[in-house]
Amino acid sequence: MDGRNASSRELTAEVVQDVQRLVDLEVKLARRELKELAITNAIAAACLGAAAMLAILTLFVALPVLVVEAVPWHWQAALVWVVAYLAIAGFLYLLGRSRLRLQLPQRTLDSLKENKEWAIRQLRSTSR
Repeated sequence: MDGRNASSRELTAEVVQDVQRLVDLEVKLARRELKELAITNAIAAACLGAAAMLAILTLFVALPVLVVEAVPWHWQAALVWVVAYLAIAGFLYLLGRSRLRLQLPQRTLDSLKENKEWAIRQLRSTSR
């Protein structure tokens, strides 16, 4: 009977070590996923910031040029400038918005569920 208890203890210790190893791997996976998500969101935020900067630049530069140059034939060039900057700002805004992802690290969550089920099965099988 003592041999069987020692064997059960050894199996339980092995399961605990496996669970610890899995937890370490899950933490590494979560860190990697969060790093990838942070990089993607940083790029998206930079695009949104550039869009805002160009929109402000349009107001602070092109509008005065329109007012000063409001004589025949000059206003058309300033209007083209305004439209070009607004088109670039719109493109950067749409690009940033499409790349922005606000979500949880799904692969890590799925893997954690699988590992929990595995650990429960292992503990149940060693307790028999």
